[in-house]
Amino acid sequence: MLEILTVEPDSIAAELGVQPGDRLLAVNGEPVGDLLDYLVEEPRETLSIEIERAGGELWDLEIEHDSDEPLGLGLPHPEPRQCGNNCIFCFVHQLPRGLRRTLYVKDEDYRFSYLYGAYVTLTNLAEADLERILARRLSPLYVSVHATDNTLRQQLLGKQAPAILPLMRRLVAGGIELHTQVVVCPGLNDGDQLARTCRELADLAPGVKSLAIVPVGLTGHRQRLPRLRPQTRQEARELVEWVEARQADLLTRLGTRFIFAADELYLKAGRPFPELAAYEELAQLENGVGLIPRFRAQAEEVLAAAIPLELPPISLVTGVSAAAELKAFAERLAGKCRLDLRVHVVENRFFSGQVTVAGLLTGCDLVEQLAGEPLGEVLLVPDVMLRDGVELFLDDTTLDELAKRLAVPVEVVDADPWGLWDMLDTLAMEQAP
Repeated sequence: MLEILTVEPDSIAAELGVQPGDRLLAVNGEPVGDLLDYLVEEPRETLSIEIERAGGELWDLEIEHDSDEPLGLGLPHPEPRQCGNNCIFCFVHQLPRGLRRTLYVKDEDYRFSYLYGAYVTLTNLAEADLERILARRLSPLYVSVHATDNTLRQQLLGKQAPAILPLMRRLVAGGIELHTQVVVCPGLNDGDQLARTCRELADLAPGVKSLAIVPVGLTGHRQRLPRLRPQTRQEARELVEWVEARQADLLTRLGTRFIFAADELYLKAGRPFPELAAYEELAQLENGVGLIPRFRAQAEEVLAAAIPLELPPISLVTGVSAAAELKAFAERLAGKCRLDLRVHVVENRFFSGQVTVAGLLTGCDLVEQLAGEPLGEVLLVPDVMLRDGVELFLDDTTLDELAKRLAVPVEVVDADPWGLWDMLDTLAMEQAP
């Protein structure tokens, strides 16, 4: 049973008279224990809903709607289950002090894996959880494997844990699709161990749909943590070449490349990226796999459509990882649109270490490094730097504070070529007489 927190105006639920404070008991005869139960059933075109009114009256509602049309109910979001692992490369353990409390929460929740694509290790699944995943067809799930050799995997997890392959076999046999990743730590789960992991996961295809190879992320705050190091340039090159060789073999055998290297490895290796089509369905895009090839493809689309715009000088901020790509695109776009478009690259001094992605930049780094720079009339900030749905950076700096400290208006822009073009076009229309 869930209390209904909000009802969207003019929604199906509002038209039926459902009100905040009512309680949702069941959907299609299935009890509703949390938001996930509701979201699984909601897309069905025919719904039978049981509601208890705030005064105790019971309602049975029969609803027919399009599968992509939400009913308009706002329900409580589940609190994430806590992670009991002590992974030697855990990013949370590498956070400095001074961030918001929620950033220090380690979650390990299969529900969030299904809903949002969050990677989980499956180490805290009870039998009831497994049965629910299978019964509710919670697919796909996203699994951080570490290694299929259980002794090594337990070393990486920092705890005792059951072998992962039998668990994955059970999920796959039950029709659950899995996307997987391995965070590669040099000298530990690379080399022969990585080859074994890839081979054993590929044996579970097509239930296991993909495997992302991701470099370990290390901040400058690893005091009293296990000693790890990033890949060298040569190691990154060898790893990318190994992945591409495996892709060729797997494409012949499975009809899919299956294994994909993160963009960061290509950048570190100095290797050319594959064509966008080589990333197939871009299933690992949110994991940093294929972002740059997609960016390049979208950049060509934008450049073909762009026209001259009347705008004052404008600046765009980014991190080190995306700097070369964004600068190259911005230079071509500025030429096509006849703009003064400046790209400012900000280093991550807050986290330091090997952290170079724009999504982990903090407001204090932007203020410190952009103060006194020629920012023009507007500063554009990629949305990936901000907390979802809230205009806050990781260190709780607000957009208003950033604008005040830098003495320039700040606008949030989608972090892709079309997002940049749409913002420029909007700004030009706003300034048109």
